[in-house]
Amino acid sequence: MKTLTNASTKLVQRYLPDPFLFVIILTLVVFILGLVLTPSNPIDMTIYWGDGFWNLLDFAMQMVLILVTGYVLASSPFFKNILQKLASIAKNPGQAIITVTLVALLASWISWGFGLVIGALFAKELAKQVPTVDYRLLIASAYSGFIVWHGGLAGSIPLTVATEDHFSQDIIGVLPVSETIFSTTNIFIVLALFITVPILNRAMINQKSAVSIDPKLLDDDSSNQEAKIPKSEQTPAQKIENSVLLSMITGVLGLIYIIYFFSANGFTLDLNIVNFMFLTLGIVFHVTPKNFIASVSRAVKNAGGIVIQFPFYAGIMGMMVTSGLAEEFSQWFISISTEATFPIFSFISAGLVNFFVPSGGGQWSVQAPIMLEAGKQLGVDPAKTVMSVAWGDAWTNMVQPFWALPALAIAGLNARDIMGFCLWVLVLSGIVISLGLTLF
Repeated sequence: MKTLTNASTKLVQRYLPDPFLFVIILTLVVFILGLVLTPSNPIDMTIYWGDGFWNLLDFAMQMVLILVTGYVLASSPFFKNILQKLASIAKNPGQAIITVTLVALLASWISWGFGLVIGALFAKELAKQVPTVDYRLLIASAYSGFIVWHGGLAGSIPLTVATEDHFSQDIIGVLPVSETIFSTTNIFIVLALFITVPILNRAMINQKSAVSIDPKLLDDDSSNQEAKIPKSEQTPAQKIENSVLLSMITGVLGLIYIIYFFSANGFTLDLNIVNFMFLTLGIVFHVTPKNFIASVSRAVKNAGGIVIQFPFYAGIMGMMVTSGLAEEFSQWFISISTEATFPIFSFISAGLVNFFVPSGGGQWSVQAPIMLEAGKQLGVDPAKTVMSVAWGDAWTNMVQPFWALPALAIAGLNARDIMGFCLWVLVLSGIVISLGLTLF
């Protein structure tokens, strides 16, 4: 395992471009594939790209907010104390790797945005406790927890099909989460990943080539805050900024709405309510508006990569959908499928499409009409088709650097530092998920 990991990290360090250049290269690849595999000409592909460029602005804003609010909540004193206590459990590199993987898996299963942020912040706390651990592998292990997000409580595809009036309702009706997230297939896959991924990450430890954390990254965020001014010397504006009462009133209003939302809708999670909960709890746990705003300012810096790259991925999605390229990919996999193999090929096709459309909801809008209709004709349980596509979307995130950007920003690393390790998580999880879709 050490030999294989050394080879993959050297390969990635040498050839993987910066994530922004990665999206530019993907744009050119899709452009050329559209010319070769569809009737589109260069002008057509350019128009599809430009017309699609701004189609994900609403979703992009939701993504930025979930990363910002997740960071604010995870960096609050309440959660930082929890992370520090958990980090103190680890006494050596092996324990540090296993602990961060399990925490990231659990947090990502609850909410992918929370998992991405909490995993990276927890990894930094562990690096303080165990300075000899390979910091690159530590952050890769934190990111590897992201593999379970689409099988968790905030999985966008299973939550979409569980919502009344979703766009595929005429094909499959409304599928409750008991048939998707809490199905036997999904529970097996999630539990198997909770067991195997920490073991794999532990097996990749190689102390001879370990890279320690840069001491500059260990500076506490609080060192960037202004010195506290005595209450007697504060101006009226400063007193308002440091008002505990205002934060608590806002928090109470938010909590009342959250209670109302779940009483009216049941335990239904979507991105908006998750963002609302994170925002409300972040305000409460930071105690004063000043502390909350300071945390938001730090969080926004970590969302820069997503802000600039999302329009390019929207442009790629525009080319994939309008040219018919996404349909070509899906139809090819369908053409070689049987009732028994369809879930596996749906999983692989979704993993391929995810490289070009790294958005669960966006990808589902592209593939759902094709895959659901094909599954229906082959006699495949629609819930199995839904989760096959969902897991395919989650699977190739392990080597698609887009979603690693917030964790990398927090960690102070680049994609080349961790993707060599994540490649083997891709291999392992592909085997585990394929077995789960086949056996159950």
